[in-house]
Amino acid sequence: MRYPQGGGLTAERRAFRERIRMEAAEMFAAGQDNTVVAKQLRVSVRSVQRWRTAWQDGDRQALTSKGSAARPKLSEALFAVLEQELARGPVAHGWRDQTWTLARIKTLIGRRFHKSLSLSAIAEMLHRHGFSHQVPARRAMERDENAVTGWVEDTWPQVEASRRRSTAGSSSRTRPASR
Repeated sequence: MRYPQGGGLTAERRAFRERIRMEAAEMFAAGQDNTVVAKQLRVSVRSVQRWRTAWQDGDRQALTSKGSAARPKLSEALFAVLEQELARGPVAHGWRDQTWTLARIKTLIGRRFHKSLSLSAIAEMLHRHGFSHQVPARRAMERDENAVTGWVEDTWPQVEASRRRSTAGSSSRTRPASR
């Protein structure tokens, strides 16, 4: 599930849940009780009750997935345009440095699409489309890969070993060793 990131269910998870509802429809047609259906499909009885009501009103078609419950803030076409604008960089849009912030993206969306979105909505939308504030788009030009590789292979194991080396005392740093 993707709820913690605010993106709703993935397409695979939505299809899985739809298959469960279709199995429930077959059980409804066979005349099985709600509690039996719930136990067999490992879902709540309340969900089965809702599904049965929808099934009675509209047959199996009523149990198909309707897609994400949240409407996208920008259509896919507008998001593609936003992505192109973001790729041009902040300097091309009048800012002095190459840092995109949510506030700057909000301003860009307002200028370009005449829409006002909250910062959290923008963050969710960007995350849903694979953007991350933690991963830089490219490495520093000054980065020396050979020096980094040498440090990781030679220096880091020594640093790590000294950190893990235990003393004769207790493993806890808050209490002395009992003798």
